[in-house]
Amino acid sequence: MPEGLRRIALGVEYCGTRLRGFQKQKHDPHTVQETLEKGISAVAAEPVTLVCAGRTDAGVHATRQVIHFDTRALRPQKAWIQGVNTQMPFDVRVHWAQEIPAQFHARFSARQRTYRYLIHSAPTRSAQASSEVTWTDHTLDLSAMRAGARYLIGEHDFSSFRASQCQAKSPVRRLLKLDIGRVGQLIVLEVSATAFLHHMVRNIAGVLMAVGRGDYPAEWVGEVLAARDRSAASVTAPPHGLYLVDVEYPPEFTLPFVEPGPLLVPLPLGGLPTV
Repeated sequence: MPEGLRRIALGVEYCGTRLRGFQKQKHDPHTVQETLEKGISAVAAEPVTLVCAGRTDAGVHATRQVIHFDTRALRPQKAWIQGVNTQMPFDVRVHWAQEIPAQFHARFSARQRTYRYLIHSAPTRSAQASSEVTWTDHTLDLSAMRAGARYLIGEHDFSSFRASQCQAKSPVRRLLKLDIGRVGQLIVLEVSATAFLHHMVRNIAGVLMAVGRGDYPAEWVGEVLAARDRSAASVTAPPHGLYLVDVEYPPEFTLPFVEPGPLLVPLPLGGLPTV
């Protein structure tokens, strides 16, 4: 890193409902990246470009997104948190800030990412959470969904679960955990992997919801995986039920711990094996 530059990491939360995804877009300023870069640049009094742990799609939320940027500005920690937040709209917030070693990289240093997919299973849609969860009027069979999920644990070719526009060089990913639980009318899928393909979690959710509705048996999930063909799977689940809830880094970076919000409170999820 050039002399005089400092690397700063921030912990960020956002509601993706009105945002056009994380990544900056040429003709649309309503992205998380552009919103944050403008606010951080104002505090730094210089142009800033940031890097994130995971690029989320339009409508997708995050409770523990991690970003980093390099700057020559010398600011107290308070400025990178409260100062940036004064520049943010109501649906984007910085929770912590820390100067970190130059070898830290928000994306490439991450060892594991965890997403939650929230499904509201009830006869009628909620008026208060219509853009924060995915609604279904079906009663989903969690036992069948858990049985289907077992086929996905471990390292596999996830071609059947990647978007057609996915730019990853390899479709092989290692799924570390896929837990499923219910809290009242809310069904929660929690998925952890070292990395994910484009739309991978939403495609997994779509397939498991089809099994939960009784459209297919649990064994169908294994057939979809083995097909290595996106057309073999079910529809992609909507984006607004998806949350990036955690990014894990090597302990030597000692990133701040933030008390979990309501979407990170431990939930009674299903006991699937982890790897």
